[in-house]
Amino acid sequence: MQTMEATLNNSISTSEVANRAGVHKDTLLRWLRRGLINEPARDRNGWRSFSEEEALKVVLYAQNFPDHISVVKDNRFDTLEVIDWDFSGAKTNYLTHGLHPYPAKFIPQIPNALIQELSSIGDTVGDIFCGSGTTLVEALTLKRNAVGIDANPLACLIARSKTNILLEEDTLILYELAKKSRALSESISEFQKSNLFSQTFISSHWRPAVKSHDFWFEPHVTEELAEALHYCQSLTSPIVKDLALTAFSSIVVAVSKQDSDTRYVRREKNIQAGDTLKRFARAIEQVANASREFSELAEDRFSCNIIAENLLSNPVVPRMDLMVCSPPYPNAYSYHLYHRTRMLWLGMDQPKFKKEEIGSHRKYSSTGKNGATVETFREEFSNIMKWLSVNLKKGGYACFVVGDSTLKGEKIDNSSLISDIGSSVGFREVARIDRTMQSTKKAFHPTHGKIKTEQILILENQDR
Repeated sequence: MQTMEATLNNSISTSEVANRAGVHKDTLLRWLRRGLINEPARDRNGWRSFSEEEALKVVLYAQNFPDHISVVKDNRFDTLEVIDWDFSGAKTNYLTHGLHPYPAKFIPQIPNALIQELSSIGDTVGDIFCGSGTTLVEALTLKRNAVGIDANPLACLIARSKTNILLEEDTLILYELAKKSRALSESISEFQKSNLFSQTFISSHWRPAVKSHDFWFEPHVTEELAEALHYCQSLTSPIVKDLALTAFSSIVVAVSKQDSDTRYVRREKNIQAGDTLKRFARAIEQVANASREFSELAEDRFSCNIIAENLLSNPVVPRMDLMVCSPPYPNAYSYHLYHRTRMLWLGMDQPKFKKEEIGSHRKYSSTGKNGATVETFREEFSNIMKWLSVNLKKGGYACFVVGDSTLKGEKIDNSSLISDIGSSVGFREVARIDRTMQSTKKAFHPTHGKIKTEQILILENQDR
């Protein structure tokens, strides 16, 4: 066993400290959560980082010499208070987190820390607005079961892809698909450069039949997307098909004339013949590599259920031990609008989701008599919290990462709003932590500003 005589190392992992102490990692985590051992600092990615001195104190505690360490009071929320929640400069696209663009998602270090502190291995962690699955990925890698809910069918596709375990034969299928797409891309590109014929590549496969389609896509881009989509739809494995469709979806906005994921305006991008299939091939390879990395870490004994339903319809879900989410802000974002072209290409019911989306900018910016107000959000969230009080275990925690928003010129304190709603149905606020967001995260429409700070609100589900 190493001692203080070893070379100083101020970045010792939890697993290594547990190994030195001769205990299971779960035991060490339990000691930390109960406050029996002082919490160490965390590195830029949110992982615990013990110093040699701190590691030695754990070893001594394990040897039944508790007088050698400073014991903090038994309050797990003191531990949460000392974490640097800004995670400035932290890498956020590891594993499958960067698999698909998804605006306004929160960084994975936040759910990772909350899951470690407020749940145990084998628990079920839920995200009731799961979006692209950030919480779900972290839950699975931390040996928890996961359940995600979202009314957005595109979000559910992405979340499934990010949390599926990929077999080696699945990876080979994806690499072959990338190879096939790249070969056709090069053939199209060379054909156009030859200038021998005026014809362009024409696909015989399906494409969206809506009037606005040609406004957003060049004809040659449409043909290549149609061929790539056919490749995806021809796959027989549901897991591989989901991954391929996610790769396909990830390039749709980039090859369209839509400015970006956060700007629904038109601009020319000079996409050349062959470029679309080349991008698709590259996206397939990136998806395969990220999924393989995730699959090496995740264990199939932990399940992930993703439910494509509107929360206001009271979906049936597995009982959750902990819930961690970044809920929609009133007036902050319109996923149905910015993902419209993707959903059209994937054959998803975008109008249905438009009606169900909670908090969308279009819904709250309307000046008509049917325009949403803060009372609209309060009523919808009241129903959600009632549902959550039934589906989250008693004594379990509901964590909301939420910022303020502006509605008709008035600042809305969403943390207080959610806390007040929760208290009316049996939740008790136990912590509220401020954090500064990275400048590249959650930037919304300029007419209602950029969200620079947010709060982590933690409510306990009490017996009533």
